[in-house]
Amino acid sequence: MNITFNIPPVAEEMREQIQGKIDHLNKPKGSLGLLEDTALQICMIQHTLEPRLTHPCHILLGGDHGIEREGVSVSPREVTWQQMLNFTRGGGGVNLFCRQHGFDLRIVDVGVDYDLSGVPGIIDKKIARGTNNFRYESAMNKDQYECALRVGMELADDCVKVGSNVISIGEMGIANTSPSSIWMHLMGGVPLPECVGAGAGLSKSGVSRKLMILNESIERFCRLHPDADAATIISYFGGYEMVTAIGVMLRGAELGCALLIDGFIMTACALAAVRLEPAVRKYMIFTHCGDEGGHRKMLALLNARGLLQLGLRLGEGTGALCAYPIIESSVRMVNEMNNFDTAHITKYF
Repeated sequence: MNITFNIPPVAEEMREQIQGKIDHLNKPKGSLGLLEDTALQICMIQHTLEPRLTHPCHILLGGDHGIEREGVSVSPREVTWQQMLNFTRGGGGVNLFCRQHGFDLRIVDVGVDYDLSGVPGIIDKKIARGTNNFRYESAMNKDQYECALRVGMELADDCVKVGSNVISIGEMGIANTSPSSIWMHLMGGVPLPECVGAGAGLSKSGVSRKLMILNESIERFCRLHPDADAATIISYFGGYEMVTAIGVMLRGAELGCALLIDGFIMTACALAAVRLEPAVRKYMIFTHCGDEGGHRKMLALLNARGLLQLGLRLGEGTGALCAYPIIESSVRMVNEMNNFDTAHITKYF
């Protein structure tokens, strides 16, 4: 597939200098824990000892999935478009957290199975009205896959044009835990039962049935594509909102943005993005770890740790938004905290 990215390396050559500045702040070495790690990462992303977070943008992507027709989710697909409309009225969790933390919210339809064209507050980038059912065929074709990546690239460009250097991404798409679980299995090598959870609230028998359907879908895919690369896996099973998120991540990193990653679905998208372009990993700040074991295992695949563990499973990128004050604190720490010299304190280590 033809789209290429040129993601610049972060400033590894500054690591020792940045770490020295952090260690010389008037505190015991390492005493601010993940704040220090986050500050180091942001400084390296921005190639500076004085990082700034500007005009944070939150991109909320909506899309439906053909696999929903197999009953793999407790929620019906109409919830996708109903929630998209709710977001335009300011009534979703994503809305209140964006308002609270000063995020520029962009609500984007890339694949909702409903006519949302002309709805004020929704950016219309629809590729199709939902994907195909991957139990029987590829969720999308090559052109649709590349279109979704390009839409993501355009959305990242639009954020940077208004001055953003930090982008978070959320999703709304009933049944998108199913492709996420398959991506985790095929691109992470984790046994499928460890990747499949209850999603929005499936019963034990519902989870068993979901596992059976996903396993059957994988077996069919592997017969058709025994040597599949990451792009083929992504396009065969993914949703438009998920592939668009990958495009946002890859283009955002190319433009030097910090990427805030939240939740099981977006962590699956992050895993896919890393399989396509490994350099993107160092631009990703993982903001939340959910309760499901599959999410913890997927974070481990990426050598990542969530800043928060609040038991969130709403989606929409809410964990990224809730974690933003912690990320702001890390930047304030490195910029505003006295060091031992200016505070006239004896350095004791």
